[in-house]
Amino acid sequence: MNDSTLSKDAVVVERIFDAPVDLIWQMWVQPEHFKNWYGPQGFTVPVAEMDVRVGGQRLVCMEMQTPEGSMKMWTVGEYTEIVPNQRLVYTESPADENGNIVSPSAMGMPDGYPATTEVIIQLEDLGGRTKMVMTHAGVPAESGAGGGWEQAFAKLADYVGTVLKGE
Repeated sequence: MNDSTLSKDAVVVERIFDAPVDLIWQMWVQPEHFKNWYGPQGFTVPVAEMDVRVGGQRLVCMEMQTPEGSMKMWTVGEYTEIVPNQRLVYTESPADENGNIVSPSAMGMPDGYPATTEVIIQLEDLGGRTKMVMTHAGVPAESGAGGGWEQAFAKLADYVGTVLKGE
């Protein structure tokens, strides 16, 4: 299943993974797993600092090689709600490598892109499979973020498959 719904101020993506809910949860909260799938195609994640507790901070760097050299996109945020294997909520803002919030326009984001957005992950156990609904609230629909999330979740499905096979 692969549905995306765009509203004016949120991107919502629903996926069903052939993996247990606890494994999908680990993909979101364990940096060593998160680095293996996060970001659109062509991006790697060299940095994923994640203090997964309410009030804990996160600092993530997505990197892509371009003809002009390495392009890095940093984000910083705070975990605001954690219900293991069910719900994860965190804020996200463009940042520099030290975790200082920078303006979205300085990161090449379109006009109207908010300085802080919220990512909500809801997981449902389907008896060995997992339904995941990701809502990225505050993201303008025209920003293209939905396509980036879809690419990331395709990478997540592939990575989960390798983890389940023990590769």
